[in-house]
Amino acid sequence: MENLEIYNALKQPPKEALRRIEGGRLSGKTDINPQWRYKAMTEQFGACGIGWKYEIVRVWSEPANEGQIFAFAEVDVFIRQGEKWSDPIPGYGGSMLVEKEKAGLHSSDEGYKMAITDALSTAMKMLGIAADVYAGLWDGAKYRDAPKAPELKLESKESAPSEGKTPAPSESKIDMAWLKESLEELNWADAGKWLKQHYPEAMGTSVKDRVASLTREHQEEFVKEVQKRLETASSGLFPEDE
Repeated sequence: MENLEIYNALKQPPKEALRRIEGGRLSGKTDINPQWRYKAMTEQFGACGIGWKYEIVRVWSEPANEGQIFAFAEVDVFIRQGEKWSDPIPGYGGSMLVEKEKAGLHSSDEGYKMAITDALSTAMKMLGIAADVYAGLWDGAKYRDAPKAPELKLESKESAPSEGKTPAPSESKIDMAWLKESLEELNWADAGKWLKQHYPEAMGTSVKDRVASLTREHQEEFVKEVQKRLETASSGLFPEDE
């Protein structure tokens, strides 16, 4: 456990350091306040420049599509242990220097600064900074188990239909408590609408009722969809914007 002492001390940011992103390509992901990282490093190692420090190795730009330009940065982070500085902990980051918006191209005078901030976060991750968030274990309020595909055994209780009658839907053994928790974790408020769009035969007004009205095959498909979304969420990117 001695090897994990620093890692464990830095792995869980407080709730006030986290912000859920609403809307856009990264909707549902978590933004981590960069200032918390610097505070956590200072608490663990001492003031910047005394207990920890960083060096900007280089900054550069690369052209992108439609006149856009990327800004990139490479940094080295060092921590002091006793009288000795560590080997460099490298980090790479990026941001937009020129970005296409609805009104046209927009130039940012903070492109390189944000790239450096991103690079610092990448290097600090190696020390354990906010590790539980990146691992999908911490949402700022409580620990949660890493999303795993539960062994859901769907057993059909339907009998052979009489000629001319529509087969009755299967009664599933889906863990509804798991399903409810998973939908809340995903913030998937329109799951019921998704079910109706993909399975027009789904009956009822609640997600539970609509799931229960599906055939066993469709229930299995829905469970796989939820699991896929959980896995995507747990391995998603976490932007480093200030």
